Parts: sequence; C-alpha cells; structure tokens
Amino acid sequence: MNTNDSLGRRDFLRLATASLAAGLLASSSHANAATHSKIKAIAFDAFPIFDPQPVLALAGEFFPRRATEFGNEWRTRQFEYTWLRTVSGSYADFWQVTEDALHYAARKVKIGMSPGQASQLMDGYLNLKSWPDVAPVLRSLKMEGIRMVLLSNFTSHMLHSCVTSSGLGGIFEGLLSTDQVKAFKPHPRAYEMGIKAFDLDREEILFVAHGGWDAAGAKIFGYPTYWVNRLNLPPEELGVMPDVVGADLKGLTHFIQSRNS
Repeated sequence: MNTNDSLGRRDFLRLATASLAAGLLASSSHANAATHSKIKAIAFDAFPIFDPQPVLALAGEFFPRRATEFGNEWRTRQFEYTWLRTVSGSYADFWQVTEDALHYAARKVKIGMSPGQASQLMDGYLNLKSWPDVAPVLRSLKMEGIRMVLLSNFTSHMLHSCVTSSGLGGIFEGLLSTDQVKAFKPHPRAYEMGIKAFDLDREEILFVAHGGWDAAGAKIFGYPTYWVNRLNLPPEELGVMPDVVGADLKGLTHFIQSRNS
C-alpha cells in the first residue's frame, strides 16, 4: 500500500468512526457501565475464529512473485469496499465485495488471473478452518454457560460453511450476518444485532474482534472488547482502546472470569 492509500484509509476510518459515535448514546457512559457489568455472552467476528491464511497461501501458489503485494491489496480493498458501500448506501454482500476486491487487486498488481484461479480463491472462503487455539477455548466457555454468536460481515452461507468445515457445529446459538441489516461494521446497525440476538444490555456482551478498526467500532458502540491481534499491529488512532489485547483466544476465559468474579 502506498503512502497516499494509507493516509486515505486512516482519514476514512476517523470519519466513519466519528459518524458511528454521533449516532449513538454517549460512549463514555457505556464504557463506564461496562466496567461494572458481568459478561454473559460473546459476539465474535469471523476472523478471530477462522484462519484465512490458506486462501493467501493459494494466491502464493498462483502468483509466487507478487503474492504478498497481491494479498495485501486484496485484503485492504475487501474491507475498504465494505466501509465505502455502507457510507454511500450502495450495499452489496460480503461475497460480492470480496470478489470485487479480488479483481481490483489483480488489475492493480498487474497479474494475469484466470477465471479458474479466481473461482478457487473465492471458494477458499467457504472452507476456512479454525485457528488452533479456537476450539478448546470455545468449548470451555460453552461448558461455563457463556452464550456465543458469530457477528460478521460474512454472508450467512459463508458463516454456515466455515462453521461446518471447522467442526464447530453446536457452539454458536446464532450466526449473524450483516446482510440482515444491509450495513457492514462499524455501522451501529451491525453491532445492534448482538443486543437483539441475546436480549441483553450491550455492557453484558463481550465483542471479540480481529481488526483494530472493528475493536474500536465495537468499543464506541458500547461493547466491552477483546481484540485478537494475531498480526501484532498497533491500535488504530481512533480515540478508544479495547479492554484487552491478546495474540490469540487463550486469554479470553481468564478475562471473563476476572470480570465476573
């Protein structure tokens, strides 16, 4: 990503998050309440659960000389398109957004991508497996009576397919796609799905994010947040910080126990 792209993304994130905050109750009151509330449920983004690295590895097989540049461009545009489509009111689902970003990345990096290669890369998102730390943590939380849903930009088909391929059936009581509200995170309509699904106060729902921008959006919305920072990135400069930052899910159980004791 060049400097202008990076600055544009940062400015867009600030604008989008400011718009999010303006449409909500005062975030400071939510944050204060959250420090005194027990965690009864968890809403997970998809990527703390499902590992997308095999998709990028496949891209490396197809385009070995440009794999890193191509993968970075695809991932960046994938999420920027969700924000732009939400702000502009031109919604398309995450499958379409991902495919659009894929073709843009191929043109930007100037690689020849065949229809068959594009189809295989897209299908990779239907067969994601969970990260190695995920299943033991989720099963432990379920045994402790913590309710869990996935709350993701993924389409419902993508969520169901990846839950099946990961062997996580029976863990989540709901698979919530932003398609239901036609707005991607960090729009408040997307985060509100967790409140409606659990019928709990937002302060009682922990949001587990993969992206720093998602952790910030959820925190501004009023959720206590756990950022699974698998890429060891700095937090976004958006004026809020997650409650906990971990390299994986292994600290999640301890955090909930400490909050609920």
